[in-house]
Amino acid sequence: MNTTDIRDLTSLRDALREFADARDWRQFHTPKNLAMAMIVEAAELVEHFQWLTPEQSRALPPETLAAARDEVADTLIYLVELADALDIDLIAAARAKMAKNAIKYPPSENIE
Repeated sequence: MNTTDIRDLTSLRDALREFADARDWRQFHTPKNLAMAMIVEAAELVEHFQWLTPEQSRALPPETLAAARDEVADTLIYLVELADALDIDLIAAARAKMAKNAIKYPPSENIE
């Protein structure tokens, strides 16, 4: 699959399957391994923000932003692969979680 054909989570999932199959990596893509890999990538993302002020974190230099973009992509890739391994529809799961959060955290009438 051409990477320009990736336009949504389903096509990303399909491309990731194809990529892993071509390398015989699916045997290693257990939920445990994918969850661990995802958290490692998330930690690598955090490293780019460690010790920055809130203002600095909103205005990353181009090279830091590019590195953060790579780590965000790695984290997303592992999340999509984990959801695939567990047969979780990410959009449906996010929708359901947002509905739960709306009940748990109703809008405040006194936002200041």
